Amino acid sequence: MFISKETKKFILDHIDDDVFTLGFRASRYPEIDMPTAVVQIEGRQKAKSKLPSWYSNPDVVYPPHLALEQCSSETTAAYKAELVGGNTLVDLTGGLGVDSSCFAKQFDHVVYVERQERLCQLAAHNFVALGLHNIETVNADAIEYVQKMNPVDVIYVDPARRDSQGGKVFAVSDCEPDIVVINDLLLSKAHKILVKLSPMLDVYAAMQQLKYPWEVHIVSVGGECKELLLLLDRNNCDSVSIHCVNLNKISSQSFVFHRDEELSSVCYFTSVLSHYLYEPNASVLKAGAFKVLAVRFGIEKLHPNSHLYTSDKLVSDFPGKVFKICGYSSFNKKDLNLFLKGMKKANICVRNFPVAAAELHKRFHLSDGGNDFLFATTLQNGQHVIIRGEKIVMSSALRSD
Repeated sequence: MFISKETKKFILDHIDDDVFTLGFRASRYPEIDMPTAVVQIEGRQKAKSKLPSWYSNPDVVYPPHLALEQCSSETTAAYKAELVGGNTLVDLTGGLGVDSSCFAKQFDHVVYVERQERLCQLAAHNFVALGLHNIETVNADAIEYVQKMNPVDVIYVDPARRDSQGGKVFAVSDCEPDIVVINDLLLSKAHKILVKLSPMLDVYAAMQQLKYPWEVHIVSVGGECKELLLLLDRNNCDSVSIHCVNLNKISSQSFVFHRDEELSSVCYFTSVLSHYLYEPNASVLKAGAFKVLAVRFGIEKLHPNSHLYTSDKLVSDFPGKVFKICGYSSFNKKDLNLFLKGMKKANICVRNFPVAAAELHKRFHLSDGGNDFLFATTLQNGQHVIIRGEKIVMSSALRSD
């Protein structure tokens, strides 16, 4: 992709500038291709945290913002690449090419397929800029390509989750391409199919709709659920394992279970708060691993719908946040005034409680933030309580049991 030396230097010199202001001042820089510069500066600003290795490469070229917003982050793309390996992978929905760039480190040959010619051209340029020479770019429709292609080890597909009006869709059958319709076709071309879906999707509905599910990976980054991955294997006859993953810069958490475990587990509920409080991470909550979590770690649940747990002994490798309980109060106004006396700010979390966090901040006259954590929740006996906790920071390694 050709960008003049003058424009390229301008982009790097104004990398942190406001793009709207630059657009208005275009007449000051007649030698600069300002529309291109604005798109590239905006792209680099978005890539700084999402795609750090791309951001650090001055030769990478970015598309308009929509493709950049919809692409995987480097963190989640690298995680996906660790799930599969082999000789050849076909990425049927190439997009910006972030996923393909990570798969290229696990496969001898990657075929990037994209129906938008402009994105194909950008991806081909960027793969060379990134030193990835084992990726073949193909400008084609995904279904037409897969019908004609030779069998490969793995097919990856990230179907579009927007309808013709641009609105978001969450059902597997509403995505484009429709994986339910082409499920058999895909499995006739590869032993394994890796599908990326919206984290808003019903995990278990997707498992029922697609054939030969083998693994489900619910991936969160920094506590926010980002991706739902289904790995299909036509040779698999085992029950589906569900991997709840939370990726962080320093350490990561993983909790693995089977749906049958959750259905058959019996956990204990309590109205007595012990020394520690446990809040599961977003992936565990999305998976609905509520009873098996209690059984696996020997902790008690506060209420069937509260999804908070307590124990006397510290569980250091719990997949979520752990707090030392510093006290609690009923929701009685008099008790609360005494309990919150002197507190100016707090982080308020609501779990199975009739009042929203924003309203509690108002009622308690507390600003958001600080080191204090307040949990508004309901105990097993139906009592509404406010629990004060002190966060325990633990640098646990990736848990894979």
